[in-house]
Amino acid sequence: MNTKIWESKPPKNIPFDKSNEFNGIIFTGEHAEYSEADTWYPTWASDGNMYSPWTDGKIIGNECWSIAFEYLINAIKKENANEVWFEILKKFNSKRYPATGNAKITGDDPLKLKVLDLGTTYANSVPYGGRYPCGTLVHNGVWYYGTYCVDSSDDGKGSNLSFTQWDTMGPFVGFRISKDYGENWIETTHTPSEPLFNESGKNGKLVKIGSPHFVDFGKNMEYSPDGKAYMLAHGASKKGSPASWVHGSQVYLLRVTPSPENINDITKYEFYSGTYNGKVLWSHDFNEIKPLLEWDNHLGCVTATYIAGLNKYIMCIIDAYPLGHKTYNTIILESDKITGPWKLISYMEKFGGQAYFVNLPSKFISKDGKTAWICYSANWSEHVGPINWESKPEGSGYKMCLQHLEFDLK
Repeated sequence: MNTKIWESKPPKNIPFDKSNEFNGIIFTGEHAEYSEADTWYPTWASDGNMYSPWTDGKIIGNECWSIAFEYLINAIKKENANEVWFEILKKFNSKRYPATGNAKITGDDPLKLKVLDLGTTYANSVPYGGRYPCGTLVHNGVWYYGTYCVDSSDDGKGSNLSFTQWDTMGPFVGFRISKDYGENWIETTHTPSEPLFNESGKNGKLVKIGSPHFVDFGKNMEYSPDGKAYMLAHGASKKGSPASWVHGSQVYLLRVTPSPENINDITKYEFYSGTYNGKVLWSHDFNEIKPLLEWDNHLGCVTATYIAGLNKYIMCIIDAYPLGHKTYNTIILESDKITGPWKLISYMEKFGGQAYFVNLPSKFISKDGKTAWICYSANWSEHVGPINWESKPEGSGYKMCLQHLEFDLK
């Protein structure tokens, strides 16, 4: 097998100390790809299957797109709009709302999975241009499916490719709920104008909890330290360091005891509020939230998984600075506790070469924790312009990508 350690090339100003326990990440060369869509965040349910959101593409013939109809109309009216968007418009559902997909993933071998379409859900994004999936969790048979909004700063009237970048982070709206593994859904009562955490991405306002993702605690959250579901989100709080769907300056942490009654109630949440004399502080007051991590313009889309075999948390962060149609870098961190301190395992320059939505599904982590499969999508900008990124590692592309890796331990 052709194994190769990914050379870590961290910038000089990176704020994370190097790990004392990990040398880096080794890719074995084994890989698998599924679907023609992105936004895959598998959650391992008690029935042994994984469930995931997806959008902006198709699986098994079903197709959905997370762009608001009116926004898409305005965008493609521009003289040089890429022809792919005209094709999308022809197929756009008459409901005129952004669409997000639901999928069931069966199988125990990452190389031989079956991805089953469970249908599509439509939801309004007004006053934003799009609405996308983010945090998803199946716990005790209940599926919690979160969505957030995005915008483009030029509102579809600027340069040819700008509207596809979603360079303005909108708010996290809330969770829709299914009690039968995606057969039926109860929509959140929250809206883009009245979201769960009362944030806004309009008129220059910055969002902290724009795109939260559940920490993966294994099958049915078996390794949660206290029965609570934890979420990580990227965002921004300083003027001059705005956030987008893949770009930000801070990582925030929050937690809730998962239940249909709690999940859409802000009063049931606790927010990481820093440390004092070595003690971790939590608050029910959103105004007291503090960043878990900070690095101006370099902390984008974030996920984390607890690896029981190593008794470690592994965090994956996308560094998409500066935002644009370019390659991205992936930051891999480790910690003994979800609250840190976090140390650097590897800064994987041009992973993908434009990898995003990176996560480590707990179902495919070895018992000793030394091997895993990293899940991501890549090279989205090839769909909107004459760009061809290097598929690095081999198999990277606009789909659900799985790559086998080993942790190089000291």
